[in-house]
Amino acid sequence: MFDDRSPIYRQIADQIKDDVLRGVLDADEQVMSTNQYAAYYRINPATAAKAFQQLVDEGVIYKRRGVGMFVAAGAQARLRAQRRERFFAEVLEPMAAEARALGIPAADIVARIHQLIPGDSR
Repeated sequence: MFDDRSPIYRQIADQIKDDVLRGVLDADEQVMSTNQYAAYYRINPATAAKAFQQLVDEGVIYKRRGVGMFVAAGAQARLRAQRRERFFAEVLEPMAAEARALGIPAADIVARIHQLIPGDSR
């Protein structure tokens, strides 16, 4: 599951965010404890705790004292909005700049996108 591209705690946080975004974890659903996570993935509990703290700080999960960690209400919508903004900034804007430089008309780009995302009439 883990690779050398980024710190393990970030990879854990990203995986949980992905699970929330895809609906694998729903609002108010309990997530594994840091100790369960550490045992399952054979990592240091402090690493898992650091990931969970990052998620708490970002409002993705919250802690119920003595019970555990749970997915925050609205976390999926917030993550989707963040990812959309990141998509536009990191993918679409550079692509549009490259298209301008190459002289590709917007209509050609839109037509290609419709080919890649069939059934999307928006």
